[in-house]
Order: sequence, then C-alpha cells, then structure tokens
Amino acid sequence: MHERLKEARKNLKLSQEFVARQMQLSRPTISAIESGQRKVTAEELARFSELYGVSADELMYGKASEDAQVEMFARAFSELSDIDRREIMSLIDFKRRYKETMNG
Repeated sequence: MHERLKEARKNLKLSQEFVARQMQLSRPTISAIESGQRKVTAEELARFSELYGVSADELMYGKASEDAQVEMFARAFSELSDIDRREIMSLIDFKRRYKETMNG
C-alpha cells in the first residue's frame, strides 16, 4: 500500500510537506509511510483517500471495488450544480444511445 500512497501523491503533484500539513502529520512520518517503514491507521487511510480523491480500496488493493467506484461517483455527482448534473446525465444518455446504435 505504501507504494500506491506515494504514487497517488505524485500523480497529484503534491509534496510530502503539503500532504503532511493536510494530514496533520510530520513530513518524516509521510516519508516513513511511503517507504513502508510505518503502517497507516484506518483513520489515516480514510484521510489519505479523501485527500487524494481515490477510494480506500484503491489505495489498499490497487483498484477500486465496484461499490467504492459507485460511492465515489455519487459523492462527486452530489457536489455538482444542477446544471452540471443535467449535463452529465445528457452525456450518459447520449453514450447509451450511441452504444445501442453501434450494437444494432
């Protein structure tokens, strides 16, 4: 898991110092976690998940479970404006109709 935590941080172009401040941990603690020298508590895992915008499953196992993906989508969707929600629903509808057309 420590490698996935490091990769997630780097993908977001975040420094260990920034993550440490957000997590209320020291930079050496973040370094120890990312190098596998220190275990992550369940509470810390939840905070990493929120900070990095990925599910805890993805951080632990390398891929999000379907339930976790649905939960992440629902959370992100609920934070959008009504206009953005309608736009996304229109796109989903378009993709469905396109797929039906292509599959005959």
